[in-house]
Amino acid sequence: MEAVWFAIVSAMLAVYVVLDGFDFGAGILHRFVARTDAERRTVLAAIGPVYDANEVWLIAAGGVLFMAFPRTYAAAFSGFYLALMIVLWLLILRGIAIEARSHQENPLWREFWDTVFSLSSALLAVVLGTSLGNVVRGVPVDETGFFAIPLFTDFRPGVRPGVFDWYTLLVGIFTLCLLAGHGALYLAWKTTGPVQARSQTWARKAWLAVLPLWGVVTLATVLLQPTNFTNLIARPWSLVFVLMMAGGLWGVFHFLSRRRELAAFLSSSAFILGLMAATMAGNYPFWLRSTLDPTFSLSAANTASKSYALQVGLAWWAIGITLAGGYFAFVLRSFRGKVD
Repeated sequence: MEAVWFAIVSAMLAVYVVLDGFDFGAGILHRFVARTDAERRTVLAAIGPVYDANEVWLIAAGGVLFMAFPRTYAAAFSGFYLALMIVLWLLILRGIAIEARSHQENPLWREFWDTVFSLSSALLAVVLGTSLGNVVRGVPVDETGFFAIPLFTDFRPGVRPGVFDWYTLLVGIFTLCLLAGHGALYLAWKTTGPVQARSQTWARKAWLAVLPLWGVVTLATVLLQPTNFTNLIARPWSLVFVLMMAGGLWGVFHFLSRRRELAAFLSSSAFILGLMAATMAGNYPFWLRSTLDPTFSLSAANTASKSYALQVGLAWWAIGITLAGGYFAFVLRSFRGKVD
């Protein structure tokens, strides 16, 4: 049952990255693909119906983590407290920027909030990528099952690393380029005219950066945490995720060159889902590896709730996820087609 809930939480986080990822990407490229006020309103209109709903997946994943793995939830939220506050404020700034820019017609006012929207989106991509890097690298969990970690130390992975080091920042930069490309493909699918043309151009640029960065991050992970790849090889079923990544990456370039916007965006989504799934499959059974002593690591087995709670939770989760999926499908159908 612990393995089932590990897969559920991982899947919800992966879906969140795909859905809120194109929001972040649209924000990152907001000032590049849209140059006039009308064009920027078009970008906001493209994500407006769904960006709030997309963030619900992060909240829901946190709630499920709390129910299924309370010790992991407690350790992560206390250890990453400062980093989580940064994420919270950046999410707040994105929402304020979207809502506040239209309250005044002054060009300086709108330029300011457009800049806030772009910067907060870019920083969120970097911070969330860095968070994934911390999960892969490990954190200084002690014998009590908790840890305290500063934002940075000497920028080198070690026994007592910071949130930011050369490896986690590398993952953050990779995430920034990946979500920028993902968002560009979404805008190319949902818009027309100059915004669509510029989005297609930036999609090519971003994905040309993603390709080598993916290789560099993979090599760095092999050197830093080789057990992840050993686990993938030992579990042949997880190689499906690697094939999903490869197929998604091929599909992005193939369909983008043929101007099949929806197929390219779905290929990008497949790449992200495969990447997240392969990462968590390689990390299983650990949620947080300890850099102090492997025996202190927080795993699915030693942090899970009682079996009865997991069984009851599974029934209620099935109902909740059906409602959430149905609502999201309804929203997408209601706002289907190009933004006018």
